[in-house]
Amino acid sequence: MPPAKKTETKPELRDPDLDLISSLAEILNTTGLTEIELDRKGTKVRVARTLTAVASIASPPPAPVMHAHASAPATEQAAPKGNGEHAGTVKSPMVGTVFLAPSPGAPQFIDVGSQVKEGQTLLIIEAMKTMNQIHAPRAGKVTAIFVENGHPVEYGEPLVAIE
Repeated sequence: MPPAKKTETKPELRDPDLDLISSLAEILNTTGLTEIELDRKGTKVRVARTLTAVASIASPPPAPVMHAHASAPATEQAAPKGNGEHAGTVKSPMVGTVFLAPSPGAPQFIDVGSQVKEGQTLLIIEAMKTMNQIHAPRAGKVTAIFVENGHPVEYGEPLVAIE
C-alpha cells in the first residue's frame, strides 16, 4: 500500500475587524449596555442590540412629564396623543442621561410653550462622561417634554414634541 499523502493545513486567517466587533458585542453582553461606539484611527464601529420583549415588559416606558410656563394656557400643557409618535417628536440619538438645564440650579433650556429656533439647544444627554447638546431640528413651539431631568434615556426614545 502506498504511503498516505500528507495534506498541508494552512493557518486560519482571522479578520481583525471581526475580532473587534466580537469584542464589542461581548462588552455589551457583560455590561448590559445597549450600544457601544468606537472611533479608532478614522474607522468607526457601532454595535447595538435591542432589548428583548421580556425586558421591555419589565420596565414600562416612562410617562410623559409636562414642564409648563406659569402663564401657559392649559391647552398648551396637554401632551400630544399617544406616546410621542408624531412628526414633531424629537427622539434621542443615543443612550444616556438627560439634563434639561445647562447646570444644576440653572433655568431649563426649554419649557412647554417655548418657541424654539432651528438649531437651538433643547436639552443635554450625557453619555460616557460627554455632554451632548440635542438641538431643535426645526423652529416651532414646544408642546410636550417626555423626559425628566437626570433620568436615563434609550436610543430612539421620544424627548420633546415641537409643532
